[in-house]
Amino acid sequence: MPSRRTVLAATAGITSVLAVGGTAHADEKQDARKDSRKDDDRLRSLISRMTLPEKVGQLFVMRVYGHSATAPDQADIDANLQEIGVRTAAEMIAKYRVGGIIYFTWAHNTRDPHQIADLSNGIQRASLAQPRGLPVLVSTDQEHGIVCRVGEPATLFPGAMAMGAGGSRGDARTLGRIAGQELRAIGIRQNYSPVADVNVNPANPVIGVRSFGSDPRQVAALVAAEVAGYQGARVAATAKHFPGHGDTAVDSHYGFPVITHSRALWEDLDAVPFRAAIRAGIDSIMTAHIQFPALDASGDPATLSHPILTGILRGELGYDGVVVTDSLGMEGVRTKYGDERVPVLALKAGVDQLLNPPSLDVAWNAVLNAVRDGELTEARLDESLLRILRLKARLRLFEEPYVSPSGVTRTVGTPPHLSAADRIAERTTTLLVNEKRLLPLSRRTHRKLLVLGADPASPSGTTGPPTGVLAAALTGLGFTATALSTGTAPSAAVVAQALAAARDADAVIVGTYNVAAAQKSLVEQLVASGKPVVALAIRNPYDVAQLPTVPAYLATYSWTDVELRAAARVIAGRAAPRGRLPVPVQRADDPAKVLYPVGYGLSYGR
Repeated sequence: MPSRRTVLAATAGITSVLAVGGTAHADEKQDARKDSRKDDDRLRSLISRMTLPEKVGQLFVMRVYGHSATAPDQADIDANLQEIGVRTAAEMIAKYRVGGIIYFTWAHNTRDPHQIADLSNGIQRASLAQPRGLPVLVSTDQEHGIVCRVGEPATLFPGAMAMGAGGSRGDARTLGRIAGQELRAIGIRQNYSPVADVNVNPANPVIGVRSFGSDPRQVAALVAAEVAGYQGARVAATAKHFPGHGDTAVDSHYGFPVITHSRALWEDLDAVPFRAAIRAGIDSIMTAHIQFPALDASGDPATLSHPILTGILRGELGYDGVVVTDSLGMEGVRTKYGDERVPVLALKAGVDQLLNPPSLDVAWNAVLNAVRDGELTEARLDESLLRILRLKARLRLFEEPYVSPSGVTRTVGTPPHLSAADRIAERTTTLLVNEKRLLPLSRRTHRKLLVLGADPASPSGTTGPPTGVLAAALTGLGFTATALSTGTAPSAAVVAQALAAARDADAVIVGTYNVAAAQKSLVEQLVASGKPVVALAIRNPYDVAQLPTVPAYLATYSWTDVELRAAARVIAGRAAPRGRLPVPVQRADDPAKVLYPVGYGLSYGR
């Protein structure tokens, strides 16, 4: 690994101005402004020495397959050749000079913390070795809960809606601080979190429990708290998905959602968390591939909308940080225009970073040719480059591009971090139904438990399965628990197997996941058998409305281990249920009526 002195030399001598200070006192603000101008002058000087292809490359944040920057597995080499036309991350950097790389579990980037750190260092070495080499801004989607790329042994926290149920800004700040410290230790400096969408549509297929809730002020408070935590740990937070993706019935990965909110409703609902994020000094904001006619009647997705990104976000909201697109491989941004037009139109709309295009070669050349043909000016690229380099400077990437093995060991998944996640999770578990005070279960009367239900795949690939985690946790708490996976759509044979197994149990614990007919039938038959049934909504809390006969119902808002272990402690009476619904639950037979309002949640004291 190059020495620190070598790194500083490789970054054109500008690192002396890249230190980040705390909030300036009143008598220091004038000096800070002068320093900022000097910083910008030096960054502009750096930009002036870049070639046009280098400038274009800096705007892209791209996926790449493999656990290593130079020696990935053969299958990952093959995937890179097919999708990108290069063998490795190092080759991609050399060819396209990308300014950012995004890590994914499915791209085999995130096996374990030390491997991730090595990959990050390899990426930085490859980039800094280039002429006029710049550090790479490595990013990922580490929302926690149901979207999580870095798994155990890193610390995993409850997801956003669970945090909304906990309602604690202090806990949200702690989550951001600890998660930020661990991401930074493995070389990830930009996190695409928190979600600032206000989820007011129970049928939302893409946001749902990724949102803090349906109250814009509560969402805003928790967004600002997480931003403070992450950015206090020198990791760029990203508020998403502007101008607000919380009221859609279409997943923008696969379709083109339309938001029908009026401008006034947008101001009162969707805009509130983004305004809070901007006040908190958010480093980056991600766009949404949604149509929002009240904000732009052109029919363009927000990602490509000059009225939304430049007129509203930059002009009206006064935001001058980095704007990053959501993935350009999603259908919502590809519906109206071809892949060669999308990156050009995004830049014209006001975007800075172009995330994960389907074909980097097509997108990169499209931007290059748009400048050469006069559709985009080089000055327009320089505006985005300055914002991106300011962010890299603020994160001290020029001075500290590399991470150390000792830093990984010292920081990632430490006992204090894991303990903090467990304590936070306990404050999120929400008790919705508890007839005849069935909960907490007693080991004297309900020692033998059957744990069954859905077993959705682990978000990070490192946890679960949920039934096994619950059974193990309950066994560790003095029960005798057996796991039986029945899936999200149990067949008649599986239902019969579950009913037979339940005969020998004192009580049944069942995890529900977006309840549909088959799951509903299973649970109803278990209740009808006379066995005490405790249900856990392991994703959407709306499940409880579909199963009114269940005598005890909890909401965990996700199925990752930390939330399930907390639910087990609540079931066993080792922890009190303290969560409160951050969204309303409507009646299944009359969605116009609310069954459980925002703020609802039972305790064991009543």
